[in-house]
Amino acid sequence: MIPLNLPKFDIKLGGDPSHPTIFDILRRQFVALTSEEWVRQHFIHYLTDHLHYPSALLANEVALRIGKKSLRADSVLYNRDLSPRMLIEYKAPSVRITQKVFTQIAVYNRLLHVDYLIISNGLESYCAKMDYQTNRLNFLRSIPFYEQL
Repeated sequence: MIPLNLPKFDIKLGGDPSHPTIFDILRRQFVALTSEEWVRQHFIHYLTDHLHYPSALLANEVALRIGKKSLRADSVLYNRDLSPRMLIEYKAPSVRITQKVFTQIAVYNRLLHVDYLIISNGLESYCAKMDYQTNRLNFLRSIPFYEQL
């Protein structure tokens, strides 16, 4: 896997060369090591270890249902009352972050109605705060510390 623009962490790998795995601290199990999962695990550690997001309020692979369509949000941060607060979408480092990716996270947010949206491919990361009065995204210069949300 390629180096990312995210801090390093104590990576726990498993599996075998034909089916490598990485330990997910939120799901508390080894999961298939894909390029997107590589980004997810780095990003989750960045949030918890550096920005002080409580791991107990984060969840990976959150099932969503829009009509008859089943979707999965990559990661969700919840408030202490367990209402969704932040939605995070990951892409593999080889995937450019385009309008299509922002449209995807916007569709998920129709269901969750969160305050913050983050998109990352591990090389580039974007964070925006929703303004529901104007229905616009206000992009932030950096991802806020948990205490700043």
